Amino acid sequence: MTDTPEAALQRVVHFYEHLQPADVSRMVELYTRDAQFKDPFNEVQGLPAIEQIFAHMFEALQAPRFVITTQVLQGAQCFVTWDFLFAMPRIQNGHTQTIRGATHFVLREEAGMWRVAIHRDYWDAAEELYEKLPVVGGLMRWLKKRANS
Repeated sequence: MTDTPEAALQRVVHFYEHLQPADVSRMVELYTRDAQFKDPFNEVQGLPAIEQIFAHMFEALQAPRFVITTQVLQGAQCFVTWDFLFAMPRIQNGHTQTIRGATHFVLREEAGMWRVAIHRDYWDAAEELYEKLPVVGGLMRWLKKRANS
């Protein structure tokens, strides 16, 4: 059976849309061992470091989940947009929060299987996260207003 970048992207999308804490150890099926990951807070290389980021996500947040809204594939380059829904018990009374962002995946074929070699998340931490925090949010909104006047 021949694997394809299209099949790899569908595996990745399915994985993230159904991700549960026990699934983090299955990332080896989707990522190369030397994969690189970057988002507004982290920049790591190697599958164990990437797994730790997602394990921590489940420790720090309530009911985190991804909803993939767009998928684009060109060769080994993939781009997906997503909504990340979660709750933080001590912030906003545990109400569900949403971060909208995008991910650029670069796939690489190893031993007949296409896997993620680069995972780069793009989202605006100031708008999507900091502005929603009680004290910091007010300051961020004020700074934004001042910068736009």
